[in-house]
Amino acid sequence: MTANDRPVQPVNVPENWAPDSWRSRKATQQPVYPDADALAQVQGELSRLPPLVTSWEILALKKQIADAQDGKRFVLQGGDCAESFSDCESGLISNRLKVLLQMSLVLVHGLRLPVVRIGRFAGQYAKPRSADSESKDGVTLPSYRGDFINQPEFTQDARTPDPRRMVKGHARSAMTMNFVRALVDGGFADLHHPEYWDLGWVGHSPLSDEYHRMVAAVGDAVKFMETIAGESLHNLNRADFYTSHEALLLPYEEALTRQVPRQWGWFNLGTHFPWIGMRTADINDAHVEYFRGLRNPIAVKVGPSATPEQLLQLIDTLNPDNEPGRLSLIQRMGAAKVADKLPALLAAVQREGRRVLWICDPMHGNTEGTSNGYKTRRFDNIRSELEQSFDLHAAAGSRLGGVHLELTGENVTECLGGARELTEVDLERAYLSTVDPRLNYEQSLEIAMLIVRKRSAQQASLAG
Repeated sequence: MTANDRPVQPVNVPENWAPDSWRSRKATQQPVYPDADALAQVQGELSRLPPLVTSWEILALKKQIADAQDGKRFVLQGGDCAESFSDCESGLISNRLKVLLQMSLVLVHGLRLPVVRIGRFAGQYAKPRSADSESKDGVTLPSYRGDFINQPEFTQDARTPDPRRMVKGHARSAMTMNFVRALVDGGFADLHHPEYWDLGWVGHSPLSDEYHRMVAAVGDAVKFMETIAGESLHNLNRADFYTSHEALLLPYEEALTRQVPRQWGWFNLGTHFPWIGMRTADINDAHVEYFRGLRNPIAVKVGPSATPEQLLQLIDTLNPDNEPGRLSLIQRMGAAKVADKLPALLAAVQREGRRVLWICDPMHGNTEGTSNGYKTRRFDNIRSELEQSFDLHAAAGSRLGGVHLELTGENVTECLGGARELTEVDLERAYLSTVDPRLNYEQSLEIAMLIVRKRSAQQASLAG
């Protein structure tokens, strides 16, 4: 067995931990269910349902993230801000895969690295909120916290948290994963036929010519390799997709946390790659307590308020053995703050030799309101934070190994700017998100091309 073949695992099993040990800590961003017995009954039902993912898929992803930490892969994580039950339908799911495939093709072609594809889907049904309630016309109701918990309509019945919605969410997550696996196994991601991935925009987009050149170059490379090999390269007809979501609703996550035969420890079998949001990353609180016992690769959102001392304490709690592939840090500072806030964090992690994967989320720190009442993000700010992040990591001797985006395969108009220079007036045309604004398929591909150009420029500068 070579060093690369050894299983990735911690040195020590976490002490004084159980799937429910989080209950002894302060749990923020949790709904208040009116019927505790009904909640317990649902948790019992969920704990008996089949898992959504497997332990061997989880461990395979952990090894790929370890490779990304070493600069041998690049992570592309993307999907909806918050899935809705009504969006669990074939066209929306396949379009989401298409845009991720298009982006990964651009990244593979430009970076000359394998891409780890992680979708924000099959479980992204809960969202943190800045307030527990909202008021309209003198009426105060619980905030909408995602379809896992309640409904967006402003009525008492819709906004009352209902534990049965967790069962509905599990079923829709299973249907989504089943369809994704069927598409991938059926050749949907076949590099011999990237035209299958077209979303209908490439014929008229300003990015059309550049994308088609990349597709042609990849096609020529595939044909060349097969000519040399004298046979078809069958490993090019599929691509791995992994799932991720913010593990916010702890009763649901606990119910899907299980032990499996011939493996030690506990796995969250509801997703491959759970993460902790910025609002729930307090080292003394319930979410960090829950996450520290999982064998999954995990991530934490890191915002501009984080100090080097806090970040190092968090790293040591979640990855005390400095395990490869275990921990990713998803930085989300905002274009105006990243240059001021990120360097000290990078320096601390570098100085202490902590093994993490840095991923840039250029979306959440750049949210703003418009004069016509929409919540949006400016493409220029998204691009700026991403470009600054690459430069800051390079200056620190660190490595930015991935990107985390809220995106959709639909032709929405939710983020300003991009190749078509969307304006505030355009937002009214196709603003479909119930929570946060997403990049549309064209803006998403533009981000992939931006990453390639930035990395190529950095490499050329180093070579010069």
